[in-house]
Amino acid sequence: MSEQFHRALSAIDAAHSQDPTLTTVDNKTIPYELHYAEKMTSYLGSYNPSASEALRLAIRAQHLRRWEIPRASYPATKAGYLNWRTFLKNRQADQARQICLDAGYSPEEAERVAALVRKENLKRGATSTSTTTTTTTTTEGERGLDETQILEDVACLVFLDDQFDAFEKGVDEEKMLGILRKTWSKMSGKGRAMALQIEMSERCRELVQKALA
Repeated sequence: MSEQFHRALSAIDAAHSQDPTLTTVDNKTIPYELHYAEKMTSYLGSYNPSASEALRLAIRAQHLRRWEIPRASYPATKAGYLNWRTFLKNRQADQARQICLDAGYSPEEAERVAALVRKENLKRGATSTSTTTTTTTTTEGERGLDETQILEDVACLVFLDDQFDAFEKGVDEEKMLGILRKTWSKMSGKGRAMALQIEMSERCRELVQKALA
């Protein structure tokens, strides 16, 4: 990894460390968003150890300063939720781009990270079942779709591993089944295979089986 990468990563983690919401991991209390970012990086390492610097930074910046714009700041409606998500995505992409520029990346490299944070081309990427990322014959456009899909797969895996158990307790079963089906539809074949290997509670495993039946 380049010097620019390490400077950008440090700046992203410094922002995560300001999250006032804390969580306990291995008997250590840390800011939740730092925990989330580390979890994202861990899954990326399993999914694609040779990921590009841009993808590694975009993965790490997925929730950049997210706590500053709580869900309650938007109407409790579907439209409100979608507007909140769109605003967060663009805000996080802008902040990640600036961090990359400050770290010494070129405008083109910084924009690549921002595009990944925004999950550009995800609708096309979500239909891909490819388990590889880049080859000597892969075009830049194809590589972009692959990296966007990897990012989406990793986000879905972290949800299933780290958030699903607590989340499902506050949601009725039919709604939870719908959320699981939508999550599954976003993932590639490789992502789905990894999801089925996640250790889950008996209740969560039952819900996944029902959703996929």
